[in-house]
Amino acid sequence: MLELNHIYKTYNPGSVNEMCLYEDFNLKVPDGQFVAVVGSNGSGKTSLLKLICGSMEPDKGEIILTQRNHSTGKEETVNLVGVSEHVRHKTIGRVYQNPALGTCPSMTILENMAIADNKGKIFGLGRCVSKKREEYYKELLKTIGLGLEDKIHIPVGYLSGGQRQCLALLLSTMTPIDFLILDEHTAALDPKTADIVMEMTDKIVHEKKVTTLMVTHNLRYAVEYGDRILMMHEGKAILDKADEEKKTISTEEIMHIFNQISVECGN
Repeated sequence: MLELNHIYKTYNPGSVNEMCLYEDFNLKVPDGQFVAVVGSNGSGKTSLLKLICGSMEPDKGEIILTQRNHSTGKEETVNLVGVSEHVRHKTIGRVYQNPALGTCPSMTILENMAIADNKGKIFGLGRCVSKKREEYYKELLKTIGLGLEDKIHIPVGYLSGGQRQCLALLLSTMTPIDFLILDEHTAALDPKTADIVMEMTDKIVHEKKVTTLMVTHNLRYAVEYGDRILMMHEGKAILDKADEEKKTISTEEIMHIFNQISVECGN
């Protein structure tokens, strides 16, 4: 479970551009829940991801992650505030909006997968790529359905944006993780490719039962995918529907709320 408790965050404090984004913000995400987060620019969506991943710290509050020790099988509760970003990423996977991020373009698919496969492990001077694992990687790539298993020795930079995004999603979940962050991961793709990536996303999230937070501007994806929808506005959750309640939400209803907010903000 992820908990954000009594979060406060002010940008540019003490200046003419001071802006209080979060004021006593609270959020709980149960284990295994797939949450779609929507909202206009400046609503606090991206800042929420930054707080969880560690690229930004709150002024006050706790970020509690209950994670499983994959060696002992026991659950451990950790306050992520003050924990460095690279340490958090041992148990948090992330897929970025830009397909160029999340993979190393000059390295082959095989080499990228080998690095992801060994995330969190201590590296010696031995070979990073094991021949014994190559067949396993090919079987994983077959699950994507894009024929990447036949291109395993090709540099990732030669792949299309959609192929790279599918690969990045696969890499982020190769090792056991407690939380998956999807940062507008279909925004840079054409509609057909975005649909493929979303279908793969849904498959991986449910097969691995990984707790997931997906920020998206695509209202259809937010309605069709996930167990919960969260709409942010000015650092607050103005809509929060889960499970059966979420199934009653339509894209038109979400758009209506967006339009109301836009009118209230003078747009």
